[in-house]
Amino acid sequence: MQAEQIKQIVETALDDLKAVNIVTLDVTGLTDVMDYLVIASGTSNRHVKSLANNVVVEGKKQGARPLGVEGEDAGDWVLVDFGDVVVHVMLPATRDFYDLERLWVRPVAGSASEQEAERD
Repeated sequence: MQAEQIKQIVETALDDLKAVNIVTLDVTGLTDVMDYLVIASGTSNRHVKSLANNVVVEGKKQGARPLGVEGEDAGDWVLVDFGDVVVHVMLPATRDFYDLERLWVRPVAGSASEQEAERD
């Protein structure tokens, strides 16, 4: 199954259970490990677990089996790895702390973000 198809399945599965602030990053060219990084928040540990479970269930229904799932026991951050698409479902506080979007976003040439990245 193509990465684009898996990405669509993941986004729909997250949206179906009311995930908060779904962000999909195209990381093609930044890493050979994956093409898309999908990050979403849940409102509670139970919601985070339910969102991740729905991603797995919907993926399997459509022929996309995850390579692995991590963090289901704690429920503050669950990672679902489909190979070319990696999904992070987190509590808002965990998401703010790790700020994965900032780590993976490419700064626009000449922007303040690029200048800040060069100073770091």
